[in-house]
Amino acid sequence: MKLRASLVVLCAFAAPGLCASARAAEITILANQGAVSAVRDLVPAFEKTSGHKVVISFLQGNAMNEALEKNAPADLVSSFFESFEGLVKSGKVLPGAYGEYARAGNGVAVKEGAPRPDIATPEAFKQAMLNAKSIGHSSQGTGPYNTKMFQKLGIYEQVKDKVKIIEGRPVATAIAAGDVEIGMQQTNVIQPVAGTQYLGPLPAELMEYGRFSVGVLAVSKQPEIARAFLAFMTSPEAAPLIRKSGMEPPAR
Repeated sequence: MKLRASLVVLCAFAAPGLCASARAAEITILANQGAVSAVRDLVPAFEKTSGHKVVISFLQGNAMNEALEKNAPADLVSSFFESFEGLVKSGKVLPGAYGEYARAGNGVAVKEGAPRPDIATPEAFKQAMLNAKSIGHSSQGTGPYNTKMFQKLGIYEQVKDKVKIIEGRPVATAIAAGDVEIGMQQTNVIQPVAGTQYLGPLPAELMEYGRFSVGVLAVSKQPEIARAFLAFMTSPEAAPLIRKSGMEPPAR
């Protein structure tokens, strides 16, 4: 068993064709919105080097919890770092078969064609928030951090009535539709939406990161292949692809 698992990992990093004789497998990874961009960029690289196919099952909101609770057929799960201790304790993820692979902080966007406020420094960002007629952010991921950030900046009482919590869609979609003037969400989620201008990440002094891990599910029918993908996602070789996705490798 150890020899076979080692061969799978070797094939995942080998040159294309080296392990062509190995039987190709198909695995499924459950991914939430917070890290799906990184998963989408990592999958083709793993498929090319390993010869295996990876299906991404994109789940939003409570759909992830429901899929895990019902033991939906899948091999890996990508979710918030903080959830994995509980997933192991509940028997959903195999002990020792998970690891942190990416992180993301918040970025800021406005509607395409609108004036671009300065957000380069904490003071400039503070003024942009005070000047905005409406501010949008999500209730998940790094969203809850914004309340603490406004309190830290001393402007919570001044902005709380113009903050709109965006549910069920990316914040950038609400910006593009004109529902909010300015918005914040994870850098990898807020950037790709048409009809918006990405202003950049929060100033470093205000940045707080959401962390993401990936783990092998106990219901996996291909645990060795799943472990190989886990090894690839958490490897130094994955870092350029994670950055390409608008996220960052974890701090080591």
